[in-house]
Amino acid sequence: MPDLAYVNGEIMPIEKAVVPIEDRGYQFGDGVYEFVASYEGRLFMLEEHLDRLERSMRELAFDPISRSEIKAAICDLLKRSGYPRAGIYIQISRGVAPRNHAITPDMAAQIIMTIRPVKEIQEDIRKNGATAITVQDTRWVRCDIKTVQLLANSLAKQKALDSGCDDAIFVSDQGIVREGTSSNLFIISGGKLITHPLTDYILPGITRTAVLNICKAADLEVEESFFGTETLYGADEVFLTGTVTEVLPVVRIDGRSIGDGKVGPITRRIYDLLRKQALAGGSA
Repeated sequence: MPDLAYVNGEIMPIEKAVVPIEDRGYQFGDGVYEFVASYEGRLFMLEEHLDRLERSMRELAFDPISRSEIKAAICDLLKRSGYPRAGIYIQISRGVAPRNHAITPDMAAQIIMTIRPVKEIQEDIRKNGATAITVQDTRWVRCDIKTVQLLANSLAKQKALDSGCDDAIFVSDQGIVREGTSSNLFIISGGKLITHPLTDYILPGITRTAVLNICKAADLEVEESFFGTETLYGADEVFLTGTVTEVLPVVRIDGRSIGDGKVGPITRRIYDLLRKQALAGGSA
């Protein structure tokens, strides 16, 4: 079965999918997106992803779109693909109109989806831990909205790769540690997990929520508070969370070892609990 695309109700091989040149998602980054993954043919936390998609559209004042239509299209793509471990990308732009900064009224939204097998994190990185650098956070101030405006994220990720690391961690002008280029960030210090509070400056991650609920069920102490780079460097363990990232340990940041430089026991435990929940088809 070829990788498939969904374009405004029509399903086709992905190489045949096109969008108009005057799509505002292309012209202005005027679009939102989600990425949903399946485990053994079951979509994980689909309703939570749809909730966030609807919130992103509301925050950008998009006209409402049928949730049932989007959900049905996602499930149909998964069924047609036959992929047990699939990644479904959903992108909705405001619509197509002659290029103008002002928004043309009564546009029809463009609904685009693609499905491919999930590109897994390399096993050696999963086992031994990732490395990262810190970078200044130059993103726009509404990082809580999952928009297609990802240039700063892309440049930061490339800077990390060019420096021989796996990812970059955004840090504000005031020295506050935010999140990764496509993931939320947790640290563990003295047995307590700490993560950035939900504000406009970070994405309300679906896996972040799952991890918080897992920690609550496992009686692990979690604190949502701001912290700086020295606290980050001095943590016992650090990990990133995301749909494909899942729970990814980070063992070296800016050339400094985190803890003993090895994947920590709490990170491993949370990863195992998340995988168990995902494979069971559970939700947060």
